[in-house]
Amino acid sequence: MVNPYLDKYIDNKLVRYFSENVNEEELIWHRDKRTRDIEVVSGDGWQLQMDNELPEKLREGKTYRIPKMEYHRVIKGKGELVVDITKK
Repeated sequence: MVNPYLDKYIDNKLVRYFSENVNEEELIWHRDKRTRDIEVVSGDGWQLQMDNELPEKLREGKTYRIPKMEYHRVIKGKGELVVDITKK
C-alpha cells in the first residue's frame, strides 16, 4: 500500500504533507509503534480522531501527542495539511 502522504526531512525534522487531492478512503485507522508529537504547520478543516473519541479540529501552531499503539486517523479538510512530526 502506498502512503497517502509525502515525507520530507528539513533541518533534521520530519515534515509530512497530505495533499488536498488525497482520497479520503486512504486515510485509514492505524497505530504507530512510537509515541509522536504532531505540530500543525498549516491546514484548513483537517481533523484528528483518536480511538473512542470524537474528531478534533487540527489548529495551526498546536501540538498533538499520539501515544504509541493507539488507533487514530486523520480526517480530510480543505487544501494541503502540513505537520512536523517528532518521534519519542
